[in-house]
Amino acid sequence: MAVNFRWELRAMYKILIVDDEKIERNGIRMLLNSLGYSFEIAEANNGQAAYDLMSGNEFDIVLTDIKMPFMNGMELIKKCRDNGSEQKFIIFSGCNEFGYAKQAVKMDVSDYILKPVDPSEFEDTINKVIGEIEESRVHKELKIKSIEFMHEHMLYLATTGASMSEIKEHNKDLLPTDFLDGFKRMMLIEFNCDFFGRKGMDFKEYLEKTEPRTDAYLNLNPQQSVLYFNDDNLPFKEIADNICNDVAITYNTKCFIAISGKIEGYEGIAKGMEEMEALMENKFYDRNSNVFYKGMNNENDEAVQTDDDTVIKQMKQDVKMKDAASLREHFAIFCEKYSGKHDFSQVYVKFLFSNLLKTFYESLPATDEKELNEEIELLYKSEDFDTVRGIVDKNIDRLANSFDKNPSMVHREIEIVKKYIYEHFGEDISVESLSKMVYMAPSYLSSVFKKETGVNLSRFIKTYRMEQAKDMLENSMAKIVDISETCGYPNVSYFCSSFREYFGISPQKFRKNGE
Repeated sequence: MAVNFRWELRAMYKILIVDDEKIERNGIRMLLNSLGYSFEIAEANNGQAAYDLMSGNEFDIVLTDIKMPFMNGMELIKKCRDNGSEQKFIIFSGCNEFGYAKQAVKMDVSDYILKPVDPSEFEDTINKVIGEIEESRVHKELKIKSIEFMHEHMLYLATTGASMSEIKEHNKDLLPTDFLDGFKRMMLIEFNCDFFGRKGMDFKEYLEKTEPRTDAYLNLNPQQSVLYFNDDNLPFKEIADNICNDVAITYNTKCFIAISGKIEGYEGIAKGMEEMEALMENKFYDRNSNVFYKGMNNENDEAVQTDDDTVIKQMKQDVKMKDAASLREHFAIFCEKYSGKHDFSQVYVKFLFSNLLKTFYESLPATDEKELNEEIELLYKSEDFDTVRGIVDKNIDRLANSFDKNPSMVHREIEIVKKYIYEHFGEDISVESLSKMVYMAPSYLSSVFKKETGVNLSRFIKTYRMEQAKDMLENSMAKIVDISETCGYPNVSYFCSSFREYFGISPQKFRKNGE
């Protein structure tokens, strides 16, 4: 009885028929063609001719007689096996001798068919062998996928600052970690929406087509992904511009890219990530640029033009939150635009800084209008920019001292944000929505959140969601699709991918293994 089972088959199987009699080869070819598979069939009239043919070609199945001139079938199989060949061998022979059958078993021959060949038995054998080939192919693909998943997990750990000992502990020394030392540059791609979490979104596949020079890709969360490059001599600014332009055309949305400096070794990966996150904050100040990198301010043709209103609003927010460190940081950004520049009039610059001084005075205790007017008059009489800057700097110091006496509000606001995440982690949460809740600018919230917690806001959200998903897998019988939805991932395939990158194992295997 012929076996009717069929695997999901490849387009073509390559088969070699080896027999010294033409009529026998024709008979086997006829039987193969009657089975309904797509075969590419070659022939050889002896073992040596077959071996020579196999040296330059890869065959899936070799059907061979035993007794042939120059090299018999058993010698052919042994020679191939000694060379590490993995082809499936089927013997068809008129030799009904136990010795040959015993040898065939030792050499992992798939089947031994006696001549004259029975068509039904032949069909069963071919179906069985093709099933073995497909099973082996699936196993190899799963193994390759497993290695890819483990590499992604190790890369995620390195990117988020794990030590090499932690990486090796997670890896259980199953795979080498030296690939982490090969990366020389990184790019952080960021969207203002949950771009990567969209249903059906496969940005990795898209990148392989549009930017094949990328050596590794890692999704961090629904808004951020990282690209890794082994070659430090690529035109990174051009690559980033092309990606931004192509994304705008293909997906009708805007993305931002930060480019790291050169990284050295696996330790450089986490440092590169920190550098890119800091560079990405420029998107708040520079409304005209999509790509940010170290030193771009010094390039006259592509200088970041800081928006005055934006930075002044940030400084007002710093004063409100009593955050002296951020106030100094934003004041430095404001000063950088005007320091050493000759294309702004003195009157205009002094007007801007006097208004800033007035803003600071309004938040200083025990000051009066007379003192402010004296400071402003001194500022307008200043003969250089450094003096103007020094007057405002002095009052920032006064503000900082007053902040020390009255603790910052930042901690309270961050706790409000964290509490909201804990209670609404299954909903659509964005930096923009959280910033509105605590009346902060998105970039400012991101900055102070990282200072307060040591981790950026997007990563904090992902970490909490992943830990909640892990708990549900361990302590409930909920379906994975329901856990995905509950944890804020409407796209279950994206959830599974994120879980695997974070924990190094799929949700299905995690539950099955009881880890």
